[in-house]
Amino acid sequence: MAKVNGIARTIWLLVGMSSLGCGIVGTVLPLVPTTPFILVSVYAFARSSPRLHDWLINHPKFGPLILNWQRYGAIDRRTKVIALTVMVLTPMITWLVGASVWVVVTQIVVLSCSAVFIITRPEGHSTPKTEYN
Repeated sequence: MAKVNGIARTIWLLVGMSSLGCGIVGTVLPLVPTTPFILVSVYAFARSSPRLHDWLINHPKFGPLILNWQRYGAIDRRTKVIALTVMVLTPMITWLVGASVWVVVTQIVVLSCSAVFIITRPEGHSTPKTEYN
């Protein structure tokens, strides 16, 4: 873990908490990503709070995903399928609720780029089944 001074530690802690909050929001809102925010959180907590870093690494839901990414740069198949399914459904739902065409097209472009990234990541090892999966 990197050594940082008090002000930097506080800033990293705020970044980690903010990012974690966004990641938690992303677990329930479509089009708000979860994984990038959780990865930023674990990075920031490594520089600010060993307790929060350890908690996130050992979290039953996020821990295996983080470790798979850190060790292999990988996203397991189950996570890929869930992410891609949500990415396909989001523009369809947006269209069904009557959003304008430019909103749906913007979603399709952004989600297509995200999907390419996800598909091109190696699968690494499967996320162990937990009571939350």
